[in-house]
Amino acid sequence: MTIHHALLEMTGSHVHGAAAAGAVNVDFDLTFLGQMVAFTLLILILKPLLFDPLMKLFEERERRTEGAKLSARRMDERAGEILRRYEAELEKVRRAAGEERERLVREGQRLEATIIGEARAEIAKTIGDGKTTIARESSTIRTELRVRSQQLARSIASSVLGREIS
Repeated sequence: MTIHHALLEMTGSHVHGAAAAGAVNVDFDLTFLGQMVAFTLLILILKPLLFDPLMKLFEERERRTEGAKLSARRMDERAGEILRRYEAELEKVRRAAGEERERLVREGQRLEATIIGEARAEIAKTIGDGKTTIARESSTIRTELRVRSQQLARSIASSVLGREIS
């Protein structure tokens, strides 16, 4: 007896001409119905205990993901707006700083011109005073030289002539 014949005897199936050609003979008996009832009960029990909470979890995850994406988009837009305002304020500050720098440069140039003008006036006064002093001293020295040259000339003439000249 072959294994094939033994299996057929255990299942109670008989091989007919069609079955021997490869056709499958399926019997709907109580086992099939029992499996269907067990499967239906399993679905009915697992749906509220496993599938529904799992679906709610997936939906919540999807909702949070979409919410996070939306929140990230809003944050990006807000950050862009803040950056634009920052750059505008920075430009205003740069412009104000440039104007202040130009004002300080002009004020510095004006102060420099004032100081240079005062220094030139002081120098001109000092030079004028110096020229006046030199002219006065020069005049005094010339007068003294005339008097001394006359005295020296008399002294030399007296020495050469051997007598006093008046």
